[in-house]
Amino acid sequence: MRIFDGALPLLVGALAAGGCAQALTAVPPASSGRIDDREAVEIARRIFQNEAGGRPEFLTHWNAGEEFASVGIAHFLWYPKGYAGPYVESFPKLLTFLRDNGAILPAWLEPDTPCPWSTRDEFLAAKQSPRMTELRKFLLDTMPLQARFAARRLEESLPKMLAGLPFAEREHVRAEFDRMARSPMGLYPLMDYVNFKGEGTSPTERYKGEGWGLLQVLQAMSGLDPGPEALKEFARSAKAVLARRVANSPPERGEARWTPVWERRIDTYVAAQ
Repeated sequence: MRIFDGALPLLVGALAAGGCAQALTAVPPASSGRIDDREAVEIARRIFQNEAGGRPEFLTHWNAGEEFASVGIAHFLWYPKGYAGPYVESFPKLLTFLRDNGAILPAWLEPDTPCPWSTRDEFLAAKQSPRMTELRKFLLDTMPLQARFAARRLEESLPKMLAGLPFAEREHVRAEFDRMARSPMGLYPLMDYVNFKGEGTSPTERYKGEGWGLLQVLQAMSGLDPGPEALKEFARSAKAVLARRVANSPPERGEARWTPVWERRIDTYVAAQ
């Protein structure tokens, strides 16, 4: 059974039509899961606004207190050489996707290229360097493909999240995913959160055994009908999951400083209705 009744394939197809090199086949969607070109473009715009403030200069970024760069419209993680972090590194996967779909990567950049800047200070010092400028232009030019990658990631996330769950819990997560996908602008919170905090399936993305990804948010939802209440419930659950992450995080990481930023972002899920 296709849970989102073609909504995600249509989203991918709509993004591809907006300038991607190679469209995916779209399954005719049910009316409750329909998403038009304008909504697809709006979802991509909102993700770019959330991560980079909609500003091209923030397509290349390195957060204070972190050991890695965050680049692209969804601030995909990019590790420097020798760093093995606990989070899933997503930028190499994006580069593979972009190359496979016709994008010409800069001559110095391959999917397995580590971030050339080892520290945040090095990264900031190189902000206007030729290599960084070329990287930002490449990321700006490939924004439609990056949005398509984000849509593909969401489409692939459901089987990962369901794998290994007990039957009752699997059906609950499946139903919550479906409710969100059928709600007006419900794909936006799903797409944004999975790129923001991951699927929640990686064993390394845990504090005290507790994850904070899309799986954990869906697990904590209470089973409401599609529509505005579903988006409100998703936002409530997301805030609770991230509050638990902060409470469980190592004190030296100082993650509480991110709570206002994260909650403002989650508030856009309800405002999207």
